[in-house]
This record gives sequence, structure tokens and C-alpha cells, in this order.
Amino acid sequence: MPSFTVERRTELPPAEAWRRLTTWQDHSATVPLTRITVRTPPPTRVGTVFVAMTGLGRASFADPMRVAVWEPPAADGRPGRCRLEKTGRIVTGWAEIQVGADGAGSAVRWEEDLRVRWLPRAFDGLTRRTGRRVFGRVVDTLLAG
Repeated sequence: MPSFTVERRTELPPAEAWRRLTTWQDHSATVPLTRITVRTPPPTRVGTVFVAMTGLGRASFADPMRVAVWEPPAADGRPGRCRLEKTGRIVTGWAEIQVGADGAGSAVRWEEDLRVRWLPRAFDGLTRRTGRRVFGRVVDTLLAG
């Protein structure tokens, strides 16, 4: 599976960076042609399910995800960690978001291991580069608020 990592530094405190990165519906405004629907009642916790629906009309596919780890940043300085498992038929893999204190701000790490079913491994490099670019933009946009 092609994996990629996006790392950023922000002046936001960890709790605010975490909130912005894990408000799942807000990702809809940053990922092209994608609408996100949370299927479980708030608050987000282990077991929360949401679906990213990407595409136009009949040329759309669902990317359902389940929160497998939910550890928000702690006031004592412990970094936050959220792991998402992709449970769909087309997109599989996982994503992990980490947010920790870094000086007066935060350090953010988004790591993703992504596979598009039926896409040959020859496309792994393209998938990796595209993922890094798309999710880099997602993180930048969400942190900018």
C-alpha cells in the first residue's frame, strides 16, 4: 500500500489544532468533489463512523471510515492521536492524525496508508504523490481556519 506523511507546524494550541483537524464535516470544504457525513451521534469517540462520498452523480464512490483510536491532546502535554480505519470496498487502509505541543503552538502529523482497489501497484507512486498533495492542502486549509 502506498503511504505518505504530511507534517506541519502551527501557532494554534494543540486543543484547537486537534478540533480543526477532527471536525470531520469541515473536510468537505477542502477535498475536491467530496461530501462527508457523520453516521454516529457526537461526540467523536472510538467507533464513530463517517463516510466521504467523492465524485459526481453516478461516478461517485463511498469511503467509509471508523475511528479506531481517539486520544485528544491532554492538558498535561500528552500529544493527541486519532487513527481512522478505511472500511470501504474501493478505498482501504488507514490514516493517523497526531497533534502535540511545539513551543507556543503545535506540531501536526498526518500519516496515511492508502490503497485504491483494482488500481495496479504501478500507480503507487502517483497515488502517494497525489495523496501527499491533497492531504497537505486539507491540513493547511483546516489549520488556517
